[in-house]
Amino acid sequence: MPRTTFRVPRALLAATATAALALATALTTATAPAVAAQAPAARTAAQAPVAAPAAEAGTAGTATTTAATSGFWACSVPSGYTYTSSRSSYTCSGGGSYRTTEFYVQPPADGLWACTTMPGYTHTGVMSSHTCSGGASHTTRQYLLYKPVTGMWACSVPSGFTYTATQQSHTCSGGASYTTTQFQLRAL
Repeated sequence: MPRTTFRVPRALLAATATAALALATALTTATAPAVAAQAPAARTAAQAPVAAPAAEAGTAGTATTTAATSGFWACSVPSGYTYTSSRSSYTCSGGGSYRTTEFYVQPPADGLWACTTMPGYTHTGVMSSHTCSGGASHTTRQYLLYKPVTGMWACSVPSGFTYTATQQSHTCSGGASYTTTQFQLRAL
């Protein structure tokens, strides 16, 4: 009996991949608030949330107090904010037929895995992930933000602090095989 070969059109493959990505985003979005509700000290790099909720958390008259629920999707990152996820979408292209990057914007907070470092904060851990790469295939770094205090081990020395000791660790290398320096902070 002759063998029959069936070829799937590229458009169908692309549509299937897009639907799978949308489903994965929806599933991740549905579980992100539960992951974000964990105590920041209990999280490890492997347990960090990988996506932020897709919808704005509050309404015009409702104030929200936790960083995990005060975020929103935006076309740019306003001054004083960071972002915890990015995605490629048509939303910010002005009706164009091309994709641009959209950011899940949040105010900086202790225990927040952010895609950028922030003034007034230091970071105590670094991890590599796809969360901040806007849907690209490469990994980028995420930083575990904390307000600096004397005695804290941090990956950087923020303004207004010096350090009294150093140690080598994988904590600040973003999952790389090499070690980097951590600093024990002291306020000036």
